[in-house]
Amino acid sequence: MQLRRLHDLKNYALLARDGEIGRIEQIYFDDEQWVVRYFVVHTGGWLLGRDVLIAPRSVAGVDERNKCIAVDLSREQVENAPPIDSERPVSRHDETEYHRHYGWPPYWEISAFGMTIPPVAPPTEPVSEPEDPHLRDGSEVMGYHLQARDGELGHVHDLVLDDQDWAVRYFVVDTRNWWPGKKVLVAPTWVDRVSWADRAIFVDLGRDLIRTAPAYDPDQIIGHDDEVRLYAHYGKSVQAMGDSGQEKDDR
Repeated sequence: MQLRRLHDLKNYALLARDGEIGRIEQIYFDDEQWVVRYFVVHTGGWLLGRDVLIAPRSVAGVDERNKCIAVDLSREQVENAPPIDSERPVSRHDETEYHRHYGWPPYWEISAFGMTIPPVAPPTEPVSEPEDPHLRDGSEVMGYHLQARDGELGHVHDLVLDDQDWAVRYFVVDTRNWWPGKKVLVAPTWVDRVSWADRAIFVDLGRDLIRTAPAYDPDQIIGHDDEVRLYAHYGKSVQAMGDSGQEKDDR
């Protein structure tokens, strides 16, 4: 497991079992669970520049040296996948077609115990508007203002992803307008609410607490000890950090 910046993952090549698919351009993440649901992959000349969605569940390994990610798919599977329209949001209908094509169980029908939840009853009437899947383009949150209890303190500069479960582990917050040159990490699990209309993320933390948090160096790998120090600074402890993501407030 390694924590990776979204900025670094962009342009990683995705390799199918029988050749390259394309390069990561962006991600779609779930704005309720804060987990990556899809890589948006540009296929270049292979499929006439078509963008395709690849779910992280298909990842077989990450090759840091060669900047590529292996997926347990064939190029034919990708070629025959339903097309996506980059000009509109991904709907639940789109997701259903994708999961049916690849034979993936829908993640929205899987319980906390990893079991598929059967529908209570078949729908009696067609649904005119597909359910909102709560998917957000990773680029959308860049520049969002971070609001502490006592005022604004910076903006989102990047996302840090866990390449084991592909959770969004941290926001990288640029505080240059208040503390020149300093970037800090804030976990989505500490977020009180998000105003998507106002492009603002609200956290139940004080500005001074964030100001004195350990500085984030994008050139250094975030290790377990770094996370322990970060959580200790904020007065939080973590149960099975990096697996369940469960935490409690010690204050």
